[in-house]
Amino acid sequence: MFSHVFLGTRDFERALAFYRPLMAGLGLAERFCDPSRPWAGWQSSPGPRPLLLLGRPFDGGHEPGNGQMVALLAASRALVDQAHATALAHGGRCEGPPGRRPHYHAHYYGAYFRDPDGNKLCVACHDPADANAATAG
Repeated sequence: MFSHVFLGTRDFERALAFYRPLMAGLGLAERFCDPSRPWAGWQSSPGPRPLLLLGRPFDGGHEPGNGQMVALLAASRALVDQAHATALAHGGRCEGPPGRRPHYHAHYYGAYFRDPDGNKLCVACHDPADANAATAG
């Protein structure tokens, strides 16, 4: 469905310091980084798309929107917890701690935060809690 999602930043180096550990913790490979432009991209696994792109918008300005959010998929609930902690440790702001949200669906487990530019993100796992324990052991 998606080719790519672009997140704007006013401070590329600060944003890169936030996104690199977050994406690495989720197992998403950095596909490229060009500080001269500036922009960077991470690709999904197994295929080359969709991409998550980070950079300074073409017109140079950036204002985070209200009601817009990018949700990243985590393979386990433990990765949701880890991603949230990583985000907060690298300048993010909590918008909802990790936990179950059964009003979305029975197995939904997610965490919400904003990056240093104010972009809202979610990391979510849709598997039952015991599904992750069974595959980890």
